[in-house]
Amino acid sequence: MRIPFLFITRRCKAFRSLQQSPFLSPISAQLRHQRIAVLRHTSTHLCKDEGSYYITTPIFYVNAAPHLGHLYSAVSADCLHRYKLLKGFNSKFATGTDEHGLKIQQAADAAGKDPLTFCTDVSERFKYLFSSCNISYTDFIRTTEERHRQAVEHFWSVLWNKGLIYKGSYEGWYSTQDESFLTPLQVTDALDSTGKEIKVSLESGHKVEWMKEENYMFRLSAFRSQLLDWLRVNPRAVQPERFYQAVLQWLQEDLPDLSVSRQRNRLQWGIPVPGDPEQTIYVWLDALVNYLTVAGYPDKHEQWWHVAHHIVGKDILKFHAIYWPSFLLGAGLPLPQTIHVHSHWTVGGKKMSKSLGNVVDPLERSQMFTTDGMRYFLLRQGVPDSDCDYTDDKVIKLLNAELADSLGGLLNRCTAPALNPAQVYPSFCTESFPIEQIGYKGRAVVEDYQMLNAVKSLPALVEQHYESMHMYKALEAITACVRQTNGFVQRHTPWKLDRRDSRHQRWLDTIIHVSLECLRIYGTLLQPIVPEISNKLLSRLGVQPGERSWAALNFLPRFQGMDCPFEGRALGSDSGLLFSRLERPNVDKQRTKKTKKQQK
Repeated sequence: MRIPFLFITRRCKAFRSLQQSPFLSPISAQLRHQRIAVLRHTSTHLCKDEGSYYITTPIFYVNAAPHLGHLYSAVSADCLHRYKLLKGFNSKFATGTDEHGLKIQQAADAAGKDPLTFCTDVSERFKYLFSSCNISYTDFIRTTEERHRQAVEHFWSVLWNKGLIYKGSYEGWYSTQDESFLTPLQVTDALDSTGKEIKVSLESGHKVEWMKEENYMFRLSAFRSQLLDWLRVNPRAVQPERFYQAVLQWLQEDLPDLSVSRQRNRLQWGIPVPGDPEQTIYVWLDALVNYLTVAGYPDKHEQWWHVAHHIVGKDILKFHAIYWPSFLLGAGLPLPQTIHVHSHWTVGGKKMSKSLGNVVDPLERSQMFTTDGMRYFLLRQGVPDSDCDYTDDKVIKLLNAELADSLGGLLNRCTAPALNPAQVYPSFCTESFPIEQIGYKGRAVVEDYQMLNAVKSLPALVEQHYESMHMYKALEAITACVRQTNGFVQRHTPWKLDRRDSRHQRWLDTIIHVSLECLRIYGTLLQPIVPEISNKLLSRLGVQPGERSWAALNFLPRFQGMDCPFEGRALGSDSGLLFSRLERPNVDKQRTKKTKKQQK
């Protein structure tokens, strides 16, 4: 990981200002020293772990079956993980299921199952979906595992021993659906389905109830200035920008201390508070520690925790950008490198819900549109900072246009026996396509040189977009280049060239060579997005597994006066269409009926 000099400078300034800040109180002084330790600790690892990368999805709540948003989070993280592997990183990728809490306890009761059996059944559905959709996680964590319980108990004990957890009394609003405590300003009046007046969360719309009980509190109020320091030193800590600004806005107000336990007689399904079996640890504290559990906490987390990156939905931003960093600062641990936030998928502009009957089953759709088709659609259409609307018709139109027609059509043309009877990677002729256009009598035109420049600069552009989790921008750039390459072939109509003329044959070979080189670049760059399609494309070109890394992206070496390792190499076997066109059931059935009527 390359750390900009400006980043290091800012971190050093923050470090000095912390050292020079005046003494306030025993707890403030303790927290100040912890912050200095965290910054010092992180700065010593800036170069040490350059080859490691740790990416996480949220762990998914098992109160209901997986939906499209869960798959979007997982595919986004999987894309980043695969990209890092292509770049030569030692990457760890964690996902899993969140299995404690009152909501799970109630859902299990409603299903007539004991909580663990209920959790296992739903957790297996997530595993099956991810396996079906090529999610290449390296660790699937369940919060009911023993390793996690041990990590949570240790983490709690660290906070307790530092005086950051105390016994107190909580009185206020609580949303069971969100597993969240709310202030009066976060609650509003509403009517339930029977017309009865109720209180609901302003953010989620879920019902809230007034709660008063004795439990344990975390000194969240002590961490507001530390969180502001972290965000000012790391302006890219929360991305995209609109979510970074949202966190800053939340921090303009004082943070109340946070209840981090529930009475055991109200919540049995969870991890008991160490030393107090009458209390259960708050589900969010329990759940967030999963990231540390996978990293090897409390004894073996050093390698991974300094390179942690989280992917989360916007609805759980506050838990990840305020509660979690505060817990970590309190425990004296480094904060995540980045929190990547994404928005939601809607149907007809409305959030998916069982009551509206508009929930999209991701497994069913991945079977209908293929695994890679669904991955491509989600990452091509998903824009992190705004909600995206889903329709089957959008999927069909996009995949037919970009995968079947544009990319698949280009591959079919350039490998068809009619244009490439020898089925090889043909030679490149520098006379037909000279390095300098002006003053040379080549066959290439201005648009061809523009295409070469676009494809040459494509890897750097895609890298930039992958790093910032703007997969849709990376795919926009790749698609634009694919269109240019199709235009290149169409412009020079190689099927009209006379093979008996040696000059024509050399130009035809050059057209095919350039097009195959473009396809090789596209196939390599698309591996994190559509691994199966990319493998099919690269195998057809005869590109071996060891020639598919980011380092192998050396576009058109013959144009630069270097040898091309693929020139003259036999193409791989033809395994059929790269991506078969999808049909729109209703429209195509109507067309079939009309055709039959016309025939009669």
